[in-house]
Amino acid sequence: MLTQKEVGRKGQFAVRDDMIRLPSGEEVPYVVVVNPDSVFVVPHFENGDTLLVRQWRHAWDASSWEVPAGTLTRGEDPMQGALRELEEETGFRAERLTSLGVAHGAAILTGTAHMYLADGLTESKQNREAYEQDMEVMRLPLQEALEAALSGDIGHSTSVTSLARAARALRLI
Repeated sequence: MLTQKEVGRKGQFAVRDDMIRLPSGEEVPYVVVVNPDSVFVVPHFENGDTLLVRQWRHAWDASSWEVPAGTLTRGEDPMQGALRELEEETGFRAERLTSLGVAHGAAILTGTAHMYLADGLTESKQNREAYEQDMEVMRLPLQEALEAALSGDIGHSTSVTSLARAARALRLI
């Protein structure tokens, strides 16, 4: 990177104009969106069920079925954030989290998505954010959720990745 300049900020998000040098030596501008890291959780019940949440996505002008997820606060441990988001959105606590690795969104985004498989689920209490009040929770077989992800019925990219990695970890695929 040759130069970087922040051109806008809103909360945890910032937009930068960078000047970079390509492998060819050409210098070009590149826009970067600085965004917080996030967590994605695939709940796994003993009978093979999982939970999906449905919420309105303003930027897409549509509602979306997804795995429970959310952004981390600055300095928050990803595993703690995953446990928090699972309980806030679904009303379930997990005894165990297994890392499913990380993923990255669009190439202009800086944030890392941490994905987890959650086992040993017990009912707790939902504590949703104000913008999540209309969220729906659906319990269904993980195999059905995976099929929905692979067929395109679930379009949220990191939810698709999380479900596929969970299915792989559980030897469903």
